[in-house]
Amino acid sequence: MGYETIVVDKAGGIATITLNRPEKMNAISASMISELQQVLHHAAEDPEVRVIVITGAGRAFCAGMDLASVAGGGSPTGGGAGQEERQIGHPSLPLVMEAIDKPIIAAVNGAAIGWGMELVMLCDIKISSDNAIFGDMHVVRGVIADNGGLWMLPKLVGWSKAAEIYFVGDRMDAKEAERIGLVNRVVPHEELPKATQEMATRIASNAPLAVQMGKRYMRLSQKCDLESSQDHCFAALRLLMQTEDVREGAKAFLEKRAPVFRGR
Repeated sequence: MGYETIVVDKAGGIATITLNRPEKMNAISASMISELQQVLHHAAEDPEVRVIVITGAGRAFCAGMDLASVAGGGSPTGGGAGQEERQIGHPSLPLVMEAIDKPIIAAVNGAAIGWGMELVMLCDIKISSDNAIFGDMHVVRGVIADNGGLWMLPKLVGWSKAAEIYFVGDRMDAKEAERIGLVNRVVPHEELPKATQEMATRIASNAPLAVQMGKRYMRLSQKCDLESSQDHCFAALRLLMQTEDVREGAKAFLEKRAPVFRGR
C-alpha cells in the first residue's frame, strides 16, 4: 500500500515507518496523522511484525506542526487529538500508540520539536543521533501540547524538570535529553541505523507473546496498585504457560541453543 507522507518497510519482524516530508523537516500534517494511524493499525494486527520503528527522512525527525498551514488559518491541532475527532469517537494518535502491545522504537535522526518531541515520548524506547535536538515550543506559539506530551513528560523526567522544559520553551541537545531520561541512548549520527536495527532485532528475537503481554501489563500496572497488578500478571502468566513458545524456551535452554519463537 502506498502512502503520500510516510514510507513503510517490513523485514525480519520489524516494521520501519519513516516520516517522509524532508522538504518540510517532516512537519506534521493532517494526512500524515491519518496515514500514521493506518499503518500503525496494520502493524499492530500483522502477525509478522514484532517491533515497530519510527524515524524521519532527511535531517529532521519531526519539526512539529506545519506552521505554514496554521498561519493560513488551519487548525493548530496536528495530532488528531482535537475536539472534533473526540466528538465523533475517533481515537487520537496518542491513544492509538498507547494501545499497541508491540514495542515501538523511536530512531531520532534529527530535530524533534513540539509535536515531534511528543511523538518520541509516545514510543517505548528512544535511540537518538548525537545530531538531534529536542524542545517543546508550544508556549512560544500560543498553544499547548495536545498529543500526550503533557501526560508523558512528567512521567519521563519528573515534574520539576517537565515544568521547566514546558514553561520556558527552550531546546536541548541529545546529551541533555539522555541525561534527564527523555531518551534511552545517544549514538553517533552515522551509527543510528545500526544501533536501532540491533535493538529491534534483539527484541524481535524474543518470544513475541511474552514481549507484547509484558508491555500490556507494564502499561496497565501504571494505573493500578501492586495487588491488582499481581492479579493481572498471574492471569497472563497462566495463559503464556500454555503456549508453544514456553516449551521452546525450555527446550532451547536444555539443548544450549538459541530459541526460535513462533508467537504461538
